[in-house]
Amino acid sequence: MADHTYFSNLIWSIADLLRGPYRPPQYERVMLPMTVLRRFDCVLASTKAKVVADHERAKGGKVSGDALDIRLNKVAGQRFHNHSPLDFARLKGDPDNINKHLVSYINGFSTNVRRIFEYFEFGAEIEKMHEANILYLVVSKFADVDLHPSNVPNEQMGLIFENLIRRFNELANETAGDHFTPREVIQLMVNLLFIHDDALLSVPGTVRKLLDPACGTGGMLAVAQGYMRDHQKEATLYVYGQDYNRRAFATAASDMLMKEVSHNGGGDNVRFGDAFTDDQFHGETFDYFLSNPPFGVDWKKQQKEIQKEHEARGFDGRFGAGLPRVNDGALLFLQHMWSKRQDVKPREHKEGSRLAIVFSGSPMFTGGAASGESEIRRWLLENDWLEAIVALPESMFYNTGIGTYVWVVTNRKEPRRKGKVQLLDARDVWTAGGSEDSKRSLGDKRRHMTAAQIDEIVRLYGSFEEGLRSKIFDNTDFGYTRVTIERPLRLRYQMTTEDKARFLDAVPHLLEDVQTIDKALGREPRLDWSATWAEIEALLKKRGSRWRAAEQKLFRSVFTHRDSKAEPVSQEADADMRDFENVPLKEDVDAYFVREVKPHVPDAWMDRSKDKIGYEINFNRYFYVFTPPRPLAEIDLELKAAEVEIVRLLRQVTA
Repeated sequence: MADHTYFSNLIWSIADLLRGPYRPPQYERVMLPMTVLRRFDCVLASTKAKVVADHERAKGGKVSGDALDIRLNKVAGQRFHNHSPLDFARLKGDPDNINKHLVSYINGFSTNVRRIFEYFEFGAEIEKMHEANILYLVVSKFADVDLHPSNVPNEQMGLIFENLIRRFNELANETAGDHFTPREVIQLMVNLLFIHDDALLSVPGTVRKLLDPACGTGGMLAVAQGYMRDHQKEATLYVYGQDYNRRAFATAASDMLMKEVSHNGGGDNVRFGDAFTDDQFHGETFDYFLSNPPFGVDWKKQQKEIQKEHEARGFDGRFGAGLPRVNDGALLFLQHMWSKRQDVKPREHKEGSRLAIVFSGSPMFTGGAASGESEIRRWLLENDWLEAIVALPESMFYNTGIGTYVWVVTNRKEPRRKGKVQLLDARDVWTAGGSEDSKRSLGDKRRHMTAAQIDEIVRLYGSFEEGLRSKIFDNTDFGYTRVTIERPLRLRYQMTTEDKARFLDAVPHLLEDVQTIDKALGREPRLDWSATWAEIEALLKKRGSRWRAAEQKLFRSVFTHRDSKAEPVSQEADADMRDFENVPLKEDVDAYFVREVKPHVPDAWMDRSKDKIGYEINFNRYFYVFTPPRPLAEIDLELKAAEVEIVRLLRQVTA
């Protein structure tokens, strides 16, 4: 029997027919839906006649709509059916009307499959191919590919489809990162997700649920099921996904149907919609979560609804911990997922949840104390949910070369991990090339991980020991108190002719009062504003004048200036001299202030009423290795050698 690579290459070769009307990055618009269509055609072949006959008998009867779909699905023995008399063999019989017949054939499917092809927007592609005179050729070529289950089992069909998805996404690498995660990254995430659960998953009859709310083409769902199939045969894993990219959703939904994925009740496990504003799994809980949400995704369009949920429902909703900046919704995805966690209640057979998600670096440190990002980090750490962060090599993704990180979150840490967070630096664990199959770069993807390298990272993770690549911290190590440091306001008073004129231009009715002050206090500078103002108040009282607060404020702003030699103004801090100190949570704030601030700023004090708690994870700081500079003599020799070489080259040119 031919393996999945043979069939993948066979289908891949058909794509050459599209050259001209389609650019290579557009091939997937045709090839993926056609592969799905041919597989469904082969799967339904054995029961086709019975379904068509039963559909004819049901015409005009009482059974219709969803009820008829369910009935015909049972006749087909699948979760879908096709009641059209057409199939791929018959489609080849009328080349002139192939476009109309193909549309009619697709319309003969059950509602769930028709919906998939609507999201593929395949009708437009049928017309485009027909106009280019290649539709009949494409259909004929696919008709020659035997994808019947007896020839291609479900597991192998899944591998064929995954291989095609990967190839087409690599071909379209300028956008692939929006809905496609490199397989080796997914494999690492899946291994970390299930690393501690051998005992739980080895119990016969175990059933678990996994959700990816940004599932793209369903790669993470497929790898998770593959892991369970290979390592935990006693367990059943139901996988669920949601995505708002129409083609990606259609690809994932058809992939799940082709594999005949297990369902908890047989429903639609991949659903279309915006996870933030159209949650397709409201009220449901899951044992596992996997996701690679878009990096730096803007959520301005959803801001109104998200803000409303945050303010109205708090922690009873999905976004109670906080709202990040509107130009990066990564932490919103994490909150959305974690709101669906399962509690740890062993007596009720609830074992808690585990989550693995890919982020860029910004969710670790963006936002100061009390900001939305900091509050979300605080929520995770103070609840002891963050288990680990793994730094991946740069240039691992198709549409970005930036550094990426896998966060692992759980509410059922091992006893040895309680109150701890492991940081694992795998930035130098990589092999050159876009994939193990291709040593060339694929867009921004210039590096990949081999199976052995993935195993190395998983081993370091599982050992939970300190080392060059692994650091272990207490949750509180990432927290700090942002303390406000105040210094006294010091003002010098002096009246000048120019300032006097400027003041009286604004308040001419105070002329006599100002003349009195000028005469009594003189024009020399005074370095004690508090005493000076006391004198002025006494003069005004003697004259029977009462200035409004605005007039007093204007007088001070015009006739005083900051002066470090002046006396402190009573009970006033200088806003321009205000500073902040981030004091580690483990430190006593008062002791820190006396030790670190007072020796340098003797007149400073703390305003503890403004204290804010913050959390950040500065990954680079914890793995920084100081490299001493080279000796100057060595650098000097290199510079002289370079000068000699430059002179030699110049002589060659001028000769």
